[in-house]
Amino acid sequence: MHPETIGDLAALLTTAAYVPQVVKVARHRHTKSISLGMYFMLTIGIGLWFVYGWMIGSPSLMLANGLTFLMALFIMAMKVRWG
Repeated sequence: MHPETIGDLAALLTTAAYVPQVVKVARHRHTKSISLGMYFMLTIGIGLWFVYGWMIGSPSLMLANGLTFLMALFIMAMKVRWG
């Protein structure tokens, strides 16, 4: 199997893993059990993975981490808004 195919599959799965949490937060507006510190560090890390993907010219890294960054940023913003 080609390494880029494995990367694409990993990107799809790790990005899709955020969808249920985003839906749950949006639907229930409950973020009490979510750690703000963890989401802050995670969001920054995902943003840096996006930058890394851009620097090496990897569309799969940029797409996956760009989408994941937006979802993590949404969850973090809702945590700040709703506590």
